[in-house]
Amino acid sequence: MKEAILKLLKNSPGFLSGEEISSVLGVSRTAIWKHIRTLKKEGYIIESQTKQGYRLLKVPDRLYPEEIKEYLDTSFIGRNIYYYQSVNSTNMVAKDIAEKGFNEGTVVIGEMQTEGKGRLGRKWYSSGTGVCMSIIVKPLIPPSDAPKLTLLTAVSVAQVIQQETGIKPGIKWPNDIFLHGKKLCGILTEMKADMDQIHYVIVGIGINVNDNSFPEDLREATSLKLETGSDVNRLRITGMVLNKWEENYIEFLRHGFGSIRSVWKDYSVNLGRDVTVHTLQGILEGRVMDIDDEGLLLVQDNQGIIHKIVAGDVSLRKEGIGYEN
Repeated sequence: MKEAILKLLKNSPGFLSGEEISSVLGVSRTAIWKHIRTLKKEGYIIESQTKQGYRLLKVPDRLYPEEIKEYLDTSFIGRNIYYYQSVNSTNMVAKDIAEKGFNEGTVVIGEMQTEGKGRLGRKWYSSGTGVCMSIIVKPLIPPSDAPKLTLLTAVSVAQVIQQETGIKPGIKWPNDIFLHGKKLCGILTEMKADMDQIHYVIVGIGINVNDNSFPEDLREATSLKLETGSDVNRLRITGMVLNKWEENYIEFLRHGFGSIRSVWKDYSVNLGRDVTVHTLQGILEGRVMDIDDEGLLLVQDNQGIIHKIVAGDVSLRKEGIGYEN
């Protein structure tokens, strides 16, 4: 009912009477008034005038599902959205949902995260002005292919950022997106699987959108607002990312990793650069030559040996620029 009332108000050029709304929706004027009151509590600026009715003046800067869906052009991604004002972590909530059964493409969104996390258990800063969401899917692929979804997600976010701002971001293998040398977005992919079957994959995405500043320990972070000089529509960014994610996901399932790999290479800040890689096996210094068909980073050491990096922290060594998390 709330969505129906909002749709009528948005489509009306002026005031819409309670009688008109109740007639269209087939409910009482009292019920309409109660829903209008709820919408006002949720942050919608609605003007009420005796004998004239209601007029929507402003939509709140909140990632409400009904608002995001106005930007969606997907078949299944984001068609079922769980929205929270505050959560421990969208990935944690998504895991609880996935364990109980879920619709493919379900999305969890939190305005604030109290225990947001990145790779290796690092804390993810959440100010309430960004986009924090998790996508739940069950791809019919081998569990060994699931890490490719991290690269697919990085490509999707990078494409949307360039499309919406005109600024080309860089992707640091495997899961970070940078603008002008500062971190803008992090991605955390988690999975439950048997040896040969995936039960679910959760892809967590955190994008700094309208942050004005960051804590001192995150001085190497940035936001879309800081880079563009103006507020950015979080609803649109969220919807566009989900649209692009579904498009790339379908391409990946149908045709494999090849096309995603080629786009990833175009955005990479690692290719051809000298790096230091910290892995469980130790520290490797060398030059990034490529990523292979499995999404592994290929690093050549000073003896010409190519190392395949499955997991690790990568930092650039040229020009003194570091891209550590």
